Amino acid sequence: MRVMVRDGLFSDDEHPALLGSRCTACRKVHFPRADACTYCATEEPEPVELSGPGTLWAWTAVTAAPPGYEGEVPFGIGVVELPEGVRVITRLTESDPAALAAGQPMELRVVPLHRNDDGDDVVTYAFAPAGTPSS
Repeated sequence: MRVMVRDGLFSDDEHPALLGSRCTACRKVHFPRADACTYCATEEPEPVELSGPGTLWAWTAVTAAPPGYEGEVPFGIGVVELPEGVRVITRLTESDPAALAAGQPMELRVVPLHRNDDGDDVVTYAFAPAGTPSS
C-alpha cells in the first residue's frame, strides 16, 4: 500500500498537485491549506490546487539525517516559486547543488520517502528539474 506522509498537502494521482488556499477577501494564495488567510486573517479561504510547474529560487543539500527522519540522505531541499506567486519550501529530487541553477524550471512529483512499520510505502511531494525522467 502507498500512504501520504501527511494528508492534505498534495494529491497523489496521475497529475499531482499541491493543495493550497485562496483567500476570498484579499485573493492571496498560500500553501499549505489553512482555516484562515495567513495574510489578512479572513476565515475559510477557498481550497485550490496549485500549479505543478515552478521555478527554482534557492537550494541546498541535506547530508545528515535530521532527528526522526527515516528517508535516504543526501537529499535536496529548496524553494520553488509557483505561477500563483507562492514560494514553497520543498524537497528536491536532485541532491547535488551543482546540478541546479537559479530560475531553473521544476516539476512536481510524488516520490517515495520510506517504508513504515506496516510495510507501506510512505510518499511525499518533491520538485524535479523539468524534463528529468520520473523514477
